[in-house]
Amino acid sequence: MTVLTPHMFLQPDGWMPAKGYANGVLAEGRMVFTGGLVGWNAQQEWEHTDMVGQFRQTLENIVAVLAKAGARPEHLVRLTWYITDKAEYLENLRGFGAAYRDVIGRHFPAMAVVQVVALMEDEAKVEIEATAVIPNE
Repeated sequence: MTVLTPHMFLQPDGWMPAKGYANGVLAEGRMVFTGGLVGWNAQQEWEHTDMVGQFRQTLENIVAVLAKAGARPEHLVRLTWYITDKAEYLENLRGFGAAYRDVIGRHFPAMAVVQVVALMEDEAKVEIEATAVIPNE
């Protein structure tokens, strides 16, 4: 196992490496949980109609909430994505990857992506819940 401060990413012996996410994360510290955040701006206005644009804005919204708690993207231990169109997601993997690296960096916590029929905001194509752990000092 490789230990990365402040978290330990869990890779069971003999498992193929996870690509773009961690199978598990061990962390200790103060926990930060976000609600399901969508890709509108601070005034709850939609600037993007495409899924990648909304995804980038959603990640920026997550970073803003984390910052309010004194957390940074590298403190993320889990992300759960809800998307409305698996085909649109798969057709834009490079765009998702670029947006993720631009906003979060090369930190890949435990993640799940789930297709749903709809989200509560009709214009939303993606919603993400985040969990972060700020390490004890």
